Amino acid sequence: MSAADGASAIPALVASARARFRSGATRPLRWRLDQLDGVARFFGEREREILEALHEDLGKPSIEAYGAELSFVANDLAHVRKHLGGWMRAEKVRLPLVARPGSSEVRREPLGVVLIIAPWNYPFQLLMAPLVAALAAGNAAVLKPSEVSRHTSALFARLLPRYLDAQAVRVVEGGVPETTALLAERFDHVFYTGGGRVGRIVMRAAAEHLTPVTLELGGKSPCIVHRSADLDVAARRIAWGKFFNAGQTCVAPDYVLVDERVHDALVHRLVATVRSFYGDDPETSPDYARIVNVQHHRRLMGLLGEGQVLCGGTGDEATRYLAPTILRDVPPSAPVMEEEIFGPILPVVAVSDVNAALRFVNARPHPLALYVFAGDAAVQEQVLEGTSSGGAVVNHCMLHLAVPDLPFGGVGESGMGSYHGRWGFETFSHRRGVLKKPTRIDPPIMYPPFSRLAKAVLRRLL
Repeated sequence: MSAADGASAIPALVASARARFRSGATRPLRWRLDQLDGVARFFGEREREILEALHEDLGKPSIEAYGAELSFVANDLAHVRKHLGGWMRAEKVRLPLVARPGSSEVRREPLGVVLIIAPWNYPFQLLMAPLVAALAAGNAAVLKPSEVSRHTSALFARLLPRYLDAQAVRVVEGGVPETTALLAERFDHVFYTGGGRVGRIVMRAAAEHLTPVTLELGGKSPCIVHRSADLDVAARRIAWGKFFNAGQTCVAPDYVLVDERVHDALVHRLVATVRSFYGDDPETSPDYARIVNVQHHRRLMGLLGEGQVLCGGTGDEATRYLAPTILRDVPPSAPVMEEEIFGPILPVVAVSDVNAALRFVNARPHPLALYVFAGDAAVQEQVLEGTSSGGAVVNHCMLHLAVPDLPFGGVGESGMGSYHGRWGFETFSHRRGVLKKPTRIDPPIMYPPFSRLAKAVLRRLL
């Protein structure tokens, strides 16, 4: 459905997806594998068009777009396809004495019709990865790509029906009116990736139908650098994680807390790394993305009022360019330290020791990701044990997303629920407990009236 169809067409669209699910067509393993094969053909045959759309929307360099969008989904897809048959098998459960003789098992069953609302920063990956999980679990799905990444949204609407069961997978384009109309419908699960403000709207709407939700949100993901860290490696990996996709990543390092004894050495290396990555003029680098639109560009430029600019700090609204920027001496109360940045601005804050860093992090909402750079294993564990975050990485940034057996999701303000690999399959499945009892054995002692002997025996069994 395109935006031109309007919100009024949504109830019928959802009803048709539900009819397809109720027909039973989506349940067999063969249907699920056929859909996953369709996803693989989609990005295999349409790679050039997908990369062009991503470049139009975000100025994504082709290697960034391929690695973080297409290759990411392809790797997750291959993992899911390999293991799906095993995941679908019923899981036997041991019976307690009171339930014997008999057998019990846990069955994974599809939920029904799910709604997937994707963001604009990774518009391909963050729609397709949840869709892979939903299809693997045997669901029908209604997809809402972001209207901000309009070229990618249009590509989904035009091409996906050619590769998937067009009755079971529907694409809805549009903005707030269409999203509002979708949220008024009853779904069996809502999967939303985006910011906390809209996440609350999604959750309130889902509550009207008692619909479960997965919220993949964000927050200010901290990066703690201990004096035992390899500073050269830390600088390269932090700069890579921060300036990938021009900082428009929900798990990008949002700020750095570094031991004051190595603060100057780290910022010197960070500035040098930016130059080595993108040259003296990053605006001309073919490896540096752009801000998604003028509104976000203006918001980011407004965050540059406090702190000393060590590099960057300039931008061009007409081309949506914002230079990779490193700040020092930023007050904790500055807006850049209070808001999720979601752009190529990296504040570096000196702290007296690890305990001070932990106090700083724990005084704020739980982040989606946390990074610690330390050569000392005891310090690594101190940070992991002393904090809470959706995920964590030691001595690197963001790479936990690439491990399909790790759950990806937030905690508290950074979200609820998780996916990737089996975790996504479980998110979109209902775990149904089933007990089977034979009828040839039916001891009268289980039923009233209860004699003294029966009560004594039952007390031992129950």
